[in-house]
Amino acid sequence: MARFFGRFEHTLDDKGRVILPAKFRPSFERGGFIGPYLDGCLALWTPEEFETQMDEMKARERVGREERNLARAWANNTQEVEIDKRSGRMAIPPYLRADAHLTGEVLITGNIDRVELWNPEVWAEKVGPSKQALLEGSG
Repeated sequence: MARFFGRFEHTLDDKGRVILPAKFRPSFERGGFIGPYLDGCLALWTPEEFETQMDEMKARERVGREERNLARAWANNTQEVEIDKRSGRMAIPPYLRADAHLTGEVLITGNIDRVELWNPEVWAEKVGPSKQALLEGSG
């Protein structure tokens, strides 16, 4: 099972591609799945972890209409992606870039069972306060 951690800063190219950090690439040799995730970021899952995510969504959709619609929205907005073996680049579909407000700089973070792609300003707004609390609590 792949585990991800770390923080990397990259830039989208003119074709909407971003370089996946070399540290993460071995886990995505067979490709991956990218889709919307909590708090306005995109998540990139390995094929194995994506199976787990699909099982969780399938179980949730039996709960009620709202959960079914959430599962539908998640599934129809998730795409399979390939990582270029030479350059490490990955294309992000335009609608996902728009959803996550990715226009130039992209913050790529490891988050245990997935890789997350953030607009740095959204990251600062959503995660920055928690990071500050972590730093203050560790003193």
